[in-house]
Amino acid sequence: QVQLVESGGGLVQAGGSLSLSCAASGNIFLIYDMGWYRQAPGKQRELVATITRGGVTNYADSVKGRFTISRDNAKKMAYLQMNNLKPEDTAVYYCNADLSSGSALLDLRRSEYWGRGTQVTVSS
Repeated sequence: QVQLVESGGGLVQAGGSLSLSCAASGNIFLIYDMGWYRQAPGKQRELVATITRGGVTNYADSVKGRFTISRDNAKKMAYLQMNNLKPEDTAVYYCNADLSSGSALLDLRRSEYWGRGTQVTVSS
């Protein structure tokens, strides 16, 4: 079964940095887009950044210039480098992947998957 597992969350002071990682595992044939989303208490889940297979990125205005998304297709991993963190960045950060998987080439299925999230807390 396909799994996405985030790591790297934690507590950091405003102005600090954190690096998040997302590891995809299972019978994955091909990963299309990957992304990072976040959800703060009482708020809707929002897009943070996305990256295509070819490395084309897109960022929410709120994080542009501070966060960098990247990926390693060979390792089936995505990353989010977060710099100059602000208290409003506090949220659970989720990894998302659009991918094809299956136990046989003739039975591949394309679906979106989510990790369980990692907590990022930015204190003032």
